[in-house]
This record gives sequence, structure tokens and C-alpha cells, in this order.
Amino acid sequence: MQSVSYNQSAGTAALIAGVGGPLYSVAFVILYVFKVAPDLGLTLASLFLMLGGLLSVVVLVALYFNLRELEPAYALLGLVLGLAGALGGATHGAYDLANQLHPPSPEVLAVAGYPNMADPRGLATFGLLGLGLVIFGRLMSRSDKFPARLGTLAIVVGILNIVIYLARLIILTPTNPIVLVVAGATGIFISPAFYIWLGMRLRALP
Repeated sequence: MQSVSYNQSAGTAALIAGVGGPLYSVAFVILYVFKVAPDLGLTLASLFLMLGGLLSVVVLVALYFNLRELEPAYALLGLVLGLAGALGGATHGAYDLANQLHPPSPEVLAVAGYPNMADPRGLATFGLLGLGLVIFGRLMSRSDKFPARLGTLAIVVGILNIVIYLARLIILTPTNPIVLVVAGATGIFISPAFYIWLGMRLRALP
């Protein structure tokens, strides 16, 4: 049986992640992409991405233990994909943060346009985590521990994350209106709403 203390901890982690999501989006889009303060923006975005990935690990484990009785194999698949995405995102953030604090010279890979070696075009941060959330959302919609609408919201967030990955892979340019609108709406409003609601629900579980 899932422990109450871990649900409480995971709920707190989800709430913090929900608050940190918009901070990452503002730092990356406004400060970095639009070059208001690019160095500061990339440093903050990298830090928030790393911390957000680590917080997501705590939340994903809680989802697995609360949903594994419904369909153990799917719950495990959601956990594996979600953890790969969360840890990949944390590694992505740590890689960028390390380069910001101690810039390599010369920055051959950046100048040549190579993708982030730790997480190319956000495969883990958006793609794998998105797949994990879609699977967990499906299970949440059938569980009596979570509101069905919260499960639906998880699916929506997962799909949007996958769309962001595909947009960054195909379109590439972060200032493209399609990328900006989808990523901005997801990062500032939709994803934080999901994590905050999930955090409140986890903390309320018996």
C-alpha cells in the first residue's frame, strides 16, 4: 500500500514543479529566446529544467504506486518512460548549466548547430515524458483515487509535450509562432495547472 508520507512528499514536489514550470518558460522564452538577458535566461532555464526533472521523478513514482493495481504493466511502462523523460530533462538542464557556468572554448558544437548531446531536441524532456503522462493519464481516468478530469488533463499535457518535441525536431526555430504558442501555453498555463492539481490531490489521498 502506498504510504501517506510519500504521497505528501510527492504532492509537495508536484506543487513546487507546478510553480517552477512558468519560471522556466519565462526564463527560456523571454530572457533567452527574445534576448532580453540571454545568458541569465539560459542559466535560470537550465537550473529550473534540472530541478523540475528531479521533482518529476518523485511525482512519477507516486503515480506508479497509486495506479499499479489497475494495470501493472502499463503503470510500469508509464513509469519507465516518465523516468527516462524526467531524468533526461534533468541531465539536459545540468549539461546546459555546466556550460553556462564554465563556457567551453571554443563552443564548436553550438556554433555548428548540433543539438544538445544530452537530450537532442528535447526527446526526453518533452517526448518521453509526454508518452509517460499519456499512459498515466489513461490510468488516472479509471482510478477512484484521482478525478477523471485530472487524468484527461494529464493526457492533454502529455500530447502537448509530444507536439513540442516534434515541433522542435521538425521546425527547430524556437521563435516560430507555432512553437511559441504551443510551448508557451503548455509551460505557463496547462502543465502548471496539472502539476498543482495533482499535488493537491496527492496530498489529500488517505
